[in-house]
Amino acid sequence: MGSPAHHTTLVFERVCEAPIEAVFAAFADTKARARWGRPWDAAVMHYEEANFRVGGRDVFRCGPKTAPHFRGETRYLDIVPNRRIVSSVTTEIDGKRLSTALNTVELESADTSTYVSLTVQIAALDGPVMIERSRAAYDVALDNLVREIGALVAAK
Repeated sequence: MGSPAHHTTLVFERVCEAPIEAVFAAFADTKARARWGRPWDAAVMHYEEANFRVGGRDVFRCGPKTAPHFRGETRYLDIVPNRRIVSSVTTEIDGKRLSTALNTVELESADTSTYVSLTVQIAALDGPVMIERSRAAYDVALDNLVREIGALVAAK
């Protein structure tokens, strides 16, 4: 019998200095997500499969550049362009499931900026440490998103 699941809801908020279309595109574009979605700065992220559509699935690997041993699978449950993305995300390592989560990204336009809200309802299946690791990983990824979007806008 495995250890009990630990549950929590994590909420993240950011403001991107870019139009809502640019922010949504950063979520929809696999290459962009691989750049900004890394869970820590020294990590690498690459997609083995990518199908950003309702009913679609992404399969990705991430971790240290020499051994991206974490495997993730995202299933898209609801996508409203420039408004909302709802997905389930399962993370494992070496075939051992670590967590599963329901993620909801909501975008709201505010003049020339975009407000990003991410709610992660997570079940950590291998102890509570995965909750804190997820919190840290999403914080880094969203900070990367804000920087990348800001750099793209500044370059125009």
